[in-house]
Amino acid sequence: MIAVFLVNMIIIGVAVMIHYEFLHWITLMMPKMTIRHRFRIVLGVIFALTAHAAEIWIFGIAFYFMNQADEWGSLTGHFDGSLLDCVYYSFTSYTTLGTGDIVPLGDLRFLAGLESLTGLVLVTWTASFLYLEMTRYWDGK
Repeated sequence: MIAVFLVNMIIIGVAVMIHYEFLHWITLMMPKMTIRHRFRIVLGVIFALTAHAAEIWIFGIAFYFMNQADEWGSLTGHFDGSLLDCVYYSFTSYTTLGTGDIVPLGDLRFLAGLESLTGLVLVTWTASFLYLEMTRYWDGK
């Protein structure tokens, strides 16, 4: 159980660090951009979505390797064991969409639940960040 906790915390830590670094980079780049405000925000959204996609891939890769090891549990349902199926499952978990066509068993359930919680926090962080950036550079046009 301690190994499950530690591995899950490492995966979440990597995702949060990626998100922090992307948002920090966007914060540094926004004032230097010489384009109109609305295009800055569009670029900010694109960069934030890129960060989310990278984080989802981190979780997807973790699901892939953990699914290969017998002691972590498995993913079942409409699932062929491929990396892309793991990333798809990660997208549905991260966004809390949860279509139910792939179901985690065993210790993978903990990572799935923690990914949903992490996704919720990081999406909210992104929304708050982009709102602040919009108000900071709002030019009324």
